[in-house]
Amino acid sequence: MATNYELRYSNHPEDARQYDTERLRKDFLVKNIMTPGDVSMVYSMNDRFIIGGAVPDDNPLPLEAIDPLKAEHFCDRREVGVINVGGEGTVQVDEKTFHLKYKEALYIGAGAREVIFSSDLPGKPARFYFNSAPAHKAYPTRHIALEDAESVELGSMESSNARKINKLIVNSVLDICQLQMGMTELKPGSVWNTMPAHLHSRRMEAYFYFEVPDDQAVCHFLGEPKETRHIWLHNEEAVVSPSWSIHAAAGTSNYIFIWGMAGENLDYGDMDAFGPRDLK
Repeated sequence: MATNYELRYSNHPEDARQYDTERLRKDFLVKNIMTPGDVSMVYSMNDRFIIGGAVPDDNPLPLEAIDPLKAEHFCDRREVGVINVGGEGTVQVDEKTFHLKYKEALYIGAGAREVIFSSDLPGKPARFYFNSAPAHKAYPTRHIALEDAESVELGSMESSNARKINKLIVNSVLDICQLQMGMTELKPGSVWNTMPAHLHSRRMEAYFYFEVPDDQAVCHFLGEPKETRHIWLHNEEAVVSPSWSIHAAAGTSNYIFIWGMAGENLDYGDMDAFGPRDLK
């Protein structure tokens, strides 16, 4: 068992215009966060947001404080959102244990001292994707099933973006500080995860793509609206999206992605949209 982490600094948009493919992937693409037997994460200086994954096999995995936090426990000054994208498993938070099925979520409030990930069946391990942001207040830890989510159907088959948005960890569902998470499921035949593209100038966002078939890929678009760039991703990879960057993507098949946000406010609809003819 190992806890692996990488620290990434913020990027100025004028600098990012000069990045080649290798540099774009180095700074914005997050790979290898679902490693069997490990807890892996990227600590981004964009709103001090953490993107991570835990895949417990035969042994439980603790969520340990990494050195940049300068804390005894991971959640001393942080809240955490967890979504299970694998087999069934449990998350122990101090004295309480929460069972998570596929696509179910758990919000862990600030102040939790012990967080331990476990799989029900080692041969079919849970795959816990998590995000974390600084928290100013301790709210109760809570399990969120899909039926508890605030869900909405958007898009159409004609525009190739018929999708269901499941808002799992948002302030209309439970009390949170600044972390928001949800899951968008594209319907067969649809490939665009959002269009018009948008950015959040008051918060950053991260996208985690899963259920991408092995022989397929997703093209994620980022950058300033008039200076867009792209990164090709595969299954269980993520992208960091700074507040100045759009985020939209199209796949070679339908897929599911988890979005996570943190920043200035909790208004889900606070976004600056850019239609297809606005982009360059």
